[in-house]
Amino acid sequence: MIVDAIGRVIDRDYGAEDVEALLTAEGRDLEELLGAAREVRDRRFGNRVFTYGFAYFSTHCRNDCAFCYYRASNGSTGRYRKDPDEIVDLACRLRDSGVDLIDLTMGEDEAMRRNGFEGFLDIVSRVDEAVDIGIMASPGTVPRELMSPLREAGADWLACYQETYDRGLFERIRPGQSFDIRRDQKTWAHEAGLLSEDGMMVGIGEDPGSRALSVMEMGSLGCDQVRAMAFVPQIGTPMSSRVPGSPEDEIRAIATMRLMFPRRLIPASLDVEGISGLMARLEAGANVVTSIVPDASLSGVAQHELDIGNGNRSVDHVFSVLGDCGFEPASPSEYRRWMDSRRGILT
Repeated sequence: MIVDAIGRVIDRDYGAEDVEALLTAEGRDLEELLGAAREVRDRRFGNRVFTYGFAYFSTHCRNDCAFCYYRASNGSTGRYRKDPDEIVDLACRLRDSGVDLIDLTMGEDEAMRRNGFEGFLDIVSRVDEAVDIGIMASPGTVPRELMSPLREAGADWLACYQETYDRGLFERIRPGQSFDIRRDQKTWAHEAGLLSEDGMMVGIGEDPGSRALSVMEMGSLGCDQVRAMAFVPQIGTPMSSRVPGSPEDEIRAIATMRLMFPRRLIPASLDVEGISGLMARLEAGANVVTSIVPDASLSGVAQHELDIGNGNRSVDHVFSVLGDCGFEPASPSEYRRWMDSRRGILT
């Protein structure tokens, strides 16, 4: 019975089979899961939703991930690398629009990794000096010794998505990369006083068991923000002809994570279904809207044109939709208080 599995998860007395049951719930069982997730989210966070501005400043990458449009061997993409002044200007515009955090995202760009990541640390420092809101660093994998300088430069978060904790599947989708080093990013971040974000992708060849494993592993690492996102095929990749991941599986994963991790942040990404899919993710227990962009000059990861040119991923439009759905955007000061309280757990 799904109600029993929900109860065990809420009581912290569950096993992998309970997590699998939630991740595969259908019909009436799915309604029970979503209702329980909403209740938990509302009890912890009310109707307040955090919002993240997205600054993807380099699409150059040394990796050859099987799912990624910007994989090193994909010659069909026009890559870009923004200069520091552009990045700071973008960050200020996002700050002025009312978001709670700037997500500084890049591929594993060798130019940014030179001289001890001097270029990347300079960007983080300059953005920190220019804005007074949270900063998330999303640089892929970095050495353990970089975590403290990253925190000192002004970063609050280190985001690094494993995508799957099934080692065999990881090796297929991230060829030539270290499973352990990528996993350990979250532990190393915590050691330096950074909050950590992890995420899994659904629809990349995993089964319910490996999906449950990924959720449980993200929890055991103490990740402060956890996400799920449905796979979207990209041209120029080995997975371009694969069937897209199910948004319903993404929504089940969001609800499951909300029950398992009631105090943590769980994003509703605009990268998969755009603004039209926002309400369903909020109704599943998400309490963060990510991948908000200010104009058509930026590209998202999963679908780099979705809802950007028409302005539907702008801050004003997202805030309007939140209001229509009965939610309110949280203020940067509320977000800062949440970060401070969460960071207290690390010390």
